[in-house]
Amino acid sequence: MTDPVLDFWFDFASTYSYLAAARVRPLAAAASVRVRFRPFLLRPIFQAQGWDTSPFNLYEAKGRYMWRDMERLAAGLNLPFRRPDPFPQNSVLPARVALVGLAQGWGEDFSVAVYTAQFVEDGRIDKPHTLAEILSFMNVDAPAALEAAQSDEIKLRLRSEVEAAQMLGVFGAPSFTTADGELFWGNDRLEQALAWAKRIG
Repeated sequence: MTDPVLDFWFDFASTYSYLAAARVRPLAAAASVRVRFRPFLLRPIFQAQGWDTSPFNLYEAKGRYMWRDMERLAAGLNLPFRRPDPFPQNSVLPARVALVGLAQGWGEDFSVAVYTAQFVEDGRIDKPHTLAEILSFMNVDAPAALEAAQSDEIKLRLRSEVEAAQMLGVFGAPSFTTADGELFWGNDRLEQALAWAKRIG
């Protein structure tokens, strides 16, 4: 028998996805659930709702709460955290690079490192040099990976991932979907999503 599968949908600009990315692999391993990293873009989904930026920027009270909540949650998980500037950052390029890496076996580690660069080191993840530094540190051929990320194949793949997320009803990040199409939204639903994936097998 194969392990049950949980799809982890994330946008690199998402604050709460930073926490989920740090937690999902050890929790999934403990639950004997195979997690699949699924980078996508929230911007087209937000635009369909008439938003041109994060709702945390559109609604001041919500944004103020989110930043304080992130500080509390990160401290509780013993994770470093700092507010990036600007927020949100364009996540298209790192998402494309992640798709390249997921096909080559280094995408999950890269994804976690991108979150660290943004929410710990205040790096600009929309800049190729930031991603090149991450890739080089991982002993990945950075020029080759960045070139592959600009290929028509990868661009189409990312668009397809956005469409797949929309078909599943994903409206925020992080989100988790199970083999039976059940949707769980938010870092605080990770444990519930893993339990559901395990129950349905």
